[in-house]
Amino acid sequence: MPPMLVPALPLLLGATLTFRAVRHALCRLPLPAHVRADPLRTWRWHNLLVSFAHSIVSGIWALLCIWQTPEMLVEIEKAWSLSGYLLVCFSAGYFIHDTVDIVISHQSRASWEYLVHHVMAMGAFFSGIFWSRFVGGGVLTLLVEVSNIFLTIRMMMKINNAQHLLLYQVNKYINLVMYFLFRLAPQAYLTHLFLGYAGQRTLGTFLLAILLMLDVMILVYFSRLLRSDFCPQRVPSHQHKDKFLTE
Repeated sequence: MPPMLVPALPLLLGATLTFRAVRHALCRLPLPAHVRADPLRTWRWHNLLVSFAHSIVSGIWALLCIWQTPEMLVEIEKAWSLSGYLLVCFSAGYFIHDTVDIVISHQSRASWEYLVHHVMAMGAFFSGIFWSRFVGGGVLTLLVEVSNIFLTIRMMMKINNAQHLLLYQVNKYINLVMYFLFRLAPQAYLTHLFLGYAGQRTLGTFLLAILLMLDVMILVYFSRLLRSDFCPQRVPSHQHKDKFLTE
């Protein structure tokens, strides 16, 4: 097992505070008029800006980690690199920050799905952070952030009522392709690898249970995405109007 070069708690604290500082800086950017007129949309916009920044950094970082340490593709439990370890800490810090942001902004009820997702993600990442196991698996799960780049662009355009723009129409097809390549495919591959831990009383079994729950959430999100962007006539206009997860 690789030595812990840097204590885990200071890394988590530093990552969390970094995202807090990023949010503070991004809040100084000008807002679209349609967003500025609504306090809830304003909060959503700022929250998504931080998510967008995290997705760009962690998505590219995850690809680099796999390129540098390709054994992570097959050895999800024991494959380890300092870069991968720092990436997992970085993303765990984001999930901690976003959880706190949702709670203190009184958006827990509207964003409960995000809170459930974040708790499960942090539970999985902590196995890599505190026990240095399944760092490879954690890096593979973060490939989803490449897809999140385009998903966040879509959500921000919807908040700004910009679905009529050509950029939205182009992005929705790119988003669909990226959803398959960097969300559905990696998730299916990881589920296949983790099924090897089924029936055991190990950390891998615990992570498999989390992964299966995330599988369900991803499929639900995918069905919403298809209904909203490709079958909009089937989605009532009032449905989920107060939910943070904009369909």
